[in-house]
Amino acid sequence: MKTPGVTEEVHFKSSSGYLALTFAFLALVAIPLSVFARVPFVAVVLVIAFLFLIKGVYMLQPNQSALLMLFGEYRGTDYSTGLRWANPFMNKSKVSLRLRNFNSEKLKVNDKRGNPIEIAAAVVWRVSDTARAVLDIDHYEQYVPIQAEAALRHLANQYAYDHVDDDSEELTLRAGGDEIIGKLKQELQERFEKAGLRVEDARLTHLAYAPEIAGAMLRRQQAEAVIGARKQIVAGAVGMVEMALASLTERGVVDLDPERRAAMVSNLLVVLCAETEAQPVINAGTLYG
Repeated sequence: MKTPGVTEEVHFKSSSGYLALTFAFLALVAIPLSVFARVPFVAVVLVIAFLFLIKGVYMLQPNQSALLMLFGEYRGTDYSTGLRWANPFMNKSKVSLRLRNFNSEKLKVNDKRGNPIEIAAAVVWRVSDTARAVLDIDHYEQYVPIQAEAALRHLANQYAYDHVDDDSEELTLRAGGDEIIGKLKQELQERFEKAGLRVEDARLTHLAYAPEIAGAMLRRQQAEAVIGARKQIVAGAVGMVEMALASLTERGVVDLDPERRAAMVSNLLVVLCAETEAQPVINAGTLYG
């Protein structure tokens, strides 16, 4: 069943242009012969045949198609390359099927959490259905940037720029990687499909917080990095203290009561977790002095 407003492409089989040129050349040679033979009717027919054959010849390069229209009616799309011939009364609109690039400008949008961000993308696309691209929309080349920017805005609104904490498994624009790229390509293809276009590739070329909050977000990221580093330092220090106490107890080097054990743990943690080098204090008395 035909969908209203959607053109179904028909492959048109054109004839060889070389064969048409051969017949046109023969007709051209026969014109003066018929004139000399005083057969004006034949000469007129040959002239009409010559013009008919020449007018129908056209050429298609690789990755190029021709949309054929006869008095406003769509008759088909020719994908044959080389010198071709078709009814000269048909209007032949050539369309390039080669890859094309679109680089979007930096768009200022809000992410899922409402944070203003800047985002841009590069899209590689091509015409896959000539009939839809030409007949279903006006100026498909102008259709691409508008729909690409709309898809980019919609993608940015669906996901947050970055994780709030390290334990979150939420998909984000910054950490999504190939999954986010896949979502972008799917979004673009759904929009381009209506116009007979195909997305070959899409990549984010710019992703950053908007200038008005970039400073605050940078300080937050720095604070998160410091907290993460401190967690690693404390976890390592606790492990080293446990190993030291276990080794001392196992070897019987010193026997510490709970109070001195706690003091030793405190001193070791200070030494291991301090940002500056610890200054040793020599106790000249007894252990309990």
